[in-house]
Amino acid sequence: MTRLHAFRFAALVLACASAGAPAAERAAEPVDLLIRHANVVDVIAGRLRADRVIAVRGDRIVAIEPDARAARYAAPRSIDATGKYAIPGLWDMHVHFGGGDKLIEENKNLLPLYVAHGIAAVRDAAGDLSPSVFEWRDAVAAGRLEGPTIFTSGPKLEGYQSIWPGDIEVGSSAEISKALDQLQGWKVDFVKITDNTLSPELFLDALKQARARGFKVSAHVPFVLPIDEVSAAGLSSIEHIEYAYKAGSSQEAEISAMVRRGEIDSREGWNRIQATFERKTALAAYRRLAQRGTAVTPTLNGSFVTTYLDRDDHKNDPYLKYIGPGLQATYAWRVERAAKDDAAAIVRRHERYQRNAAILPLLQQAGVNILAGTDAGFLNSFNYPGVGLHDEMQRFVESGLTPAQTLRAATINGARFLGQDKEHGSLEAGKAADIVLLDADPLRDIGATRRIDTFVLRGQVHDRAALDAMLAGVAKEVAEQRVEADKAVAKP
Repeated sequence: MTRLHAFRFAALVLACASAGAPAAERAAEPVDLLIRHANVVDVIAGRLRADRVIAVRGDRIVAIEPDARAARYAAPRSIDATGKYAIPGLWDMHVHFGGGDKLIEENKNLLPLYVAHGIAAVRDAAGDLSPSVFEWRDAVAAGRLEGPTIFTSGPKLEGYQSIWPGDIEVGSSAEISKALDQLQGWKVDFVKITDNTLSPELFLDALKQARARGFKVSAHVPFVLPIDEVSAAGLSSIEHIEYAYKAGSSQEAEISAMVRRGEIDSREGWNRIQATFERKTALAAYRRLAQRGTAVTPTLNGSFVTTYLDRDDHKNDPYLKYIGPGLQATYAWRVERAAKDDAAAIVRRHERYQRNAAILPLLQQAGVNILAGTDAGFLNSFNYPGVGLHDEMQRFVESGLTPAQTLRAATINGARFLGQDKEHGSLEAGKAADIVLLDADPLRDIGATRRIDTFVLRGQVHDRAALDAMLAGVAKEVAEQRVEADKAVAKP
């Protein structure tokens, strides 16, 4: 036998021996991280998979298997997740960065607050700091900045002399086209349209032009346009639940037309909508939304906070130590507005919140894609970035959703809406390694999402000590900003 033949024969014998060897004797597959003995929450099916090993390489999940197979993998780091519950990183589908250029750093300080609360992605629904938000979005994506993945609309579209800062004001179809050219150039992730001064005709024109370019479109819907009409025109998501409430009126089209003709004002229109709301009508309308793929982002918690300022003024909230003085100052306008309400007005706003929140189970029953979003950021009083998403999830359960439905709204639903569900939104092999380890079962108690032990974000491990350090770092910066703000006020 020649030396070459002998070598080939030896190699063949070794290969056969390896093929027949027990799994424990084979070479282990190298990975970067093993999470052992975890109870994995399947957010899509709404059930637990007990005692699993999650293998992570780089920023990807390689495998999720019964922990008995953990010996197949070799990792330099292992986390014992015995008694822990693994959920996907959370998605806050409605946030705002804004308040003017003087508040850029205060807004940037919000990014670690999201990470410290297990939030892997945020959808910025417009403000007046778009150039900075584009920078942060790109820096996070490139790994230069710690923070959640940012999806942004850039400036929203509005009519002339809008009350909203930072928007693009349009007054013709040609100006809408030019504005969309700008947004396309900035590579925005969706388009936002609001209804402060934009005419209903231009609202529909903007919606149709944006959809023709392939954009998802989120909106505040003008009262004079029936919800069914804007859904049929291609609206991707209704922002804030009160707009969806309107579709439950058996006379919505007639009432909308009366307001449009000036026969009644919008306040009287809302009174009539409430008087003619019917469960059967609402379910039928919401099923049409579901069929067309129109999602709803309820933003309950922001409304809850301002609705019940008569019970809790939030002046002593511990979380205020994480919110810069400039951002806190933007809270004043909603607080001052609520303070003007007399006893009867307070009762009305309580009733309005309760009516709006009560349709959440109807939206779920109808199959509407519900997106958990906070409306947190500037202007929206005591509705805090980070912890606010956990507050929002609590409102969902209080309003009638199950914890499993609520978890879907804060994970896979958002990823699906933005076309990111092949990579994000659930814990599966091949998907992003955004993993939150909880101390308790969120399928039993949604409050368990607040009890974060570890957050693996894009494959990087942040244990409880690291998350606490993030919070402490933000508190320190805010304290320094307060000192500087006080000095500025004290100057003659």
